[in-house]
Amino acid sequence: MSDHNNSDQIEFWSSKAGHKWVARQAELDTLMKPVLDGVLARAELNSGLRVLDIGCGAGAACLAAAEAVGTAGAVLGVDVSEPLLNLARKRSAALPQIAFHHGDATALQLDPPYDRLISRFGVMFFADPVLSFRRMAAQLTPGARMSFAAWGQIPENPFFTLPARAARATLGAMPKSDPDAPGPFALRDPERIQAILTQAGLTEVRCEVAKIDLTPAGSVDDLAQQMCDIGPAGGAVTHFEPSAKQVDELRQTIADALRPFAENGPFHLPAEINFVTAIKP
Repeated sequence: MSDHNNSDQIEFWSSKAGHKWVARQAELDTLMKPVLDGVLARAELNSGLRVLDIGCGAGAACLAAAEAVGTAGAVLGVDVSEPLLNLARKRSAALPQIAFHHGDATALQLDPPYDRLISRFGVMFFADPVLSFRRMAAQLTPGARMSFAAWGQIPENPFFTLPARAARATLGAMPKSDPDAPGPFALRDPERIQAILTQAGLTEVRCEVAKIDLTPAGSVDDLAQQMCDIGPAGGAVTHFEPSAKQVDELRQTIADALRPFAENGPFHLPAEINFVTAIKP
């Protein structure tokens, strides 16, 4: 898999990060349910279809897709993280139409091909996205539909910006990174998405920029703790190796910044999501 230059992401999701996401699976599935709902609503799933889920993680989308296609269909979840796949296998053990593949989506060679491709935040991590989308499209039947979600513009997503600001204020500035490099915001620009998918040979490319609310499962304190484990604040904790007192200060700073989103109604976190669809010609 490393010959496609995705080795850094494979290592990241197969190590401590994968185990942290496993521990937070239930919370993250609840938080991201509106995103998955958006992907599935655009995927046009029905009974008997064969569905490929890229970056399937702990299996939430696979479970939902399996319900839509039934026992006459099939769902294959693909991910580079063995810890997340182990949990996905446990969650889907009673559903024979679901299978999993541990590996890089760029290197897939599937027979027979699939009728749909879905992904909730699983396609922003490719070193050569044109190559990866071309290879993924090669695993689909003619006329197959692709439906995926990617994070939109950075300032419109406090799930990232809020803990990043808190970590910078309490722990210090992290080394600068390129948002266009493989990572959560690599597909934030609809024009770049259009160019990548068109070059990969896909047609009828559509990108709907949607303002939605993420739906945290618990309190602001619960989400603040989660943010200290994963995402920008979690990365800062790993980088700076702060004392327990500093981590407590970071968690409190995040919680205080989250409180306005829990006032005047249910706790929510606004987000900008790119919902993308395309067709394999």
